[in-house]
Amino acid sequence: MFALASFHRLRVPERFKFKSAVIVYRALHGTAPCYYRSGMLRRVADIPSRSRLRSSSTSQFMVRLSSLATVRERSFASAGPIRWNNLPGDITAAPSPPAFRQKLKTHLFRQSYRDVIL
Repeated sequence: MFALASFHRLRVPERFKFKSAVIVYRALHGTAPCYYRSGMLRRVADIPSRSRLRSSSTSQFMVRLSSLATVRERSFASAGPIRWNNLPGDITAAPSPPAFRQKLKTHLFRQSYRDVIL
Protein backbone atom coordinates (compact mmCIF):
# COMPACT_ATOMS: atom_id res chain seq x y z
CA MET A 1 0.00 0.00 0.00
CA PHE A 2 2.81 2.41 0.83
CA ALA A 3 4.53 1.63 -2.47
CA LEU A 4 1.43 2.63 -4.42
CA ALA A 5 1.13 5.84 -2.44
CA SER A 6 4.81 6.72 -2.84
CA PHE A 7 4.56 6.29 -6.63
CA HIS A 8 1.26 8.21 -6.71
CA ARG A 9 -0.63 5.18 -8.07
CA LEU A 10 -4.34 4.69 -7.63
CA ARG A 11 -5.82 1.55 -6.18
CA VAL A 12 -7.93 -0.64 -8.47
CA PRO A 13 -11.41 0.70 -7.40
CA GLU A 14 -10.21 4.28 -7.81
CA ARG A 15 -8.73 3.39 -11.19
CA PHE A 16 -12.17 2.21 -12.33
CA LYS A 17 -13.67 5.48 -11.09
CA PHE A 18 -10.95 7.41 -12.91
CA LYS A 19 -11.54 5.62 -16.22
CA SER A 20 -15.31 5.97 -16.12
CA ALA A 21 -15.12 9.68 -15.19
CA VAL A 22 -12.70 10.31 -18.07
CA ILE A 23 -15.09 8.60 -20.49
CA VAL A 24 -17.98 10.75 -19.22
CA TYR A 25 -15.82 13.89 -19.60
CA ARG A 26 -14.94 12.89 -23.15
CA ALA A 27 -18.59 12.16 -23.96
CA LEU A 28 -19.61 15.53 -22.56
CA HIS A 29 -17.06 17.30 -24.75
CA GLY A 30 -17.73 15.22 -27.87
CA THR A 31 -14.46 13.27 -28.06
CA ALA A 32 -15.75 9.89 -26.87
CA PRO A 33 -16.96 7.17 -29.25
CA CYS A 34 -20.50 7.70 -30.51
CA TYR A 35 -21.97 4.77 -28.55
CA TYR A 36 -21.18 6.61 -25.31
CA ARG A 37 -22.70 9.85 -26.55
CA SER A 38 -25.81 8.47 -28.21
CA GLY A 39 -28.02 7.10 -25.48
CA MET A 40 -26.07 6.17 -22.37
CA LEU A 41 -25.58 9.65 -20.98
CA ARG A 42 -28.38 12.17 -20.69
CA ARG A 43 -27.89 15.56 -19.08
CA VAL A 44 -30.48 16.87 -16.64
CA ALA A 45 -30.58 20.13 -18.62
CA ASP A 46 -31.72 18.25 -21.75
CA ILE A 47 -34.92 16.96 -20.15
CA PRO A 48 -37.82 19.38 -20.80
CA SER A 49 -39.63 18.72 -17.52
CA ARG A 50 -36.49 19.58 -15.54
CA SER A 51 -35.43 22.70 -17.41
CA ARG A 52 -36.48 25.01 -14.56
CA LEU A 53 -34.63 23.17 -11.81
CA ARG A 54 -31.35 24.44 -10.36
CA SER A 55 -29.69 21.21 -11.46
CA SER A 56 -30.33 22.11 -15.10
CA SER A 57 -27.56 24.72 -14.94
CA THR A 58 -25.00 22.13 -13.86
CA SER A 59 -23.35 19.35 -15.83
CA GLN A 60 -25.19 16.64 -13.90
CA PHE A 61 -26.41 13.51 -15.67
CA MET A 62 -29.56 11.46 -15.18
CA VAL A 63 -28.92 8.12 -13.50
CA ARG A 64 -30.68 5.13 -14.98
CA LEU A 65 -32.57 3.14 -12.41
CA SER A 66 -32.06 -0.57 -12.18
CA SER A 67 -33.77 -3.13 -10.02
CA LEU A 68 -30.53 -5.02 -9.42
CA ALA A 69 -27.74 -3.31 -7.50
CA THR A 70 -25.06 -5.33 -9.27
CA VAL A 71 -26.28 -4.19 -12.68
CA ARG A 72 -26.34 -0.58 -11.49
CA GLU A 73 -22.78 -0.82 -10.16
CA ARG A 74 -21.34 -2.52 -13.24
CA SER A 75 -23.22 -0.86 -16.07
CA PHE A 76 -21.53 2.25 -17.45
CA ALA A 77 -24.94 3.77 -18.21
CA SER A 78 -25.60 3.87 -14.45
CA ALA A 79 -22.14 3.93 -12.85
CA GLY A 80 -20.72 6.66 -15.12
CA PRO A 81 -23.34 9.29 -14.24
CA ILE A 82 -23.26 8.34 -10.55
CA ARG A 83 -19.50 8.83 -10.39
CA TRP A 84 -19.68 12.04 -12.41
CA ASN A 85 -22.44 13.53 -10.24
CA ASN A 86 -20.40 12.79 -7.09
CA LEU A 87 -17.38 14.76 -8.29
CA PRO A 88 -16.75 18.31 -7.00
CA GLY A 89 -17.67 21.15 -9.33
CA ASP A 90 -14.12 22.41 -9.79
CA ILE A 91 -13.15 19.03 -11.27
CA THR A 92 -16.12 18.74 -13.63
CA ALA A 93 -15.56 22.31 -14.83
CA ALA A 94 -11.95 21.67 -15.86
CA PRO A 95 -11.18 23.48 -19.13
CA SER A 96 -9.10 20.77 -20.80
CA PRO A 97 -8.70 16.98 -20.66
CA PRO A 98 -5.21 17.11 -19.11
CA ALA A 99 -6.41 19.50 -16.39
CA PHE A 100 -9.43 17.29 -15.73
CA ARG A 101 -7.31 14.16 -15.48
CA GLN A 102 -4.84 15.82 -13.12
CA LYS A 103 -7.53 17.19 -10.80
CA LEU A 104 -9.44 13.91 -10.85
CA LYS A 105 -6.39 11.80 -10.07
CA THR A 106 -5.43 14.10 -7.18
CA HIS A 107 -8.98 13.95 -5.82
CA LEU A 108 -9.16 10.15 -6.04
CA PHE A 109 -5.65 9.77 -4.61
CA ARG A 110 -6.59 11.87 -1.58
CA GLN A 111 -9.76 9.83 -1.08
CA SER A 112 -7.92 6.54 -1.40
CA TYR A 113 -4.92 7.28 0.80
CA ARG A 114 -6.29 9.61 3.45
CA ASP A 115 -5.19 7.17 6.13
CA VAL A 116 -1.59 6.96 4.84
CA ILE A 117 0.84 9.64 5.91
CA LEU A 118 3.54 10.31 3.34
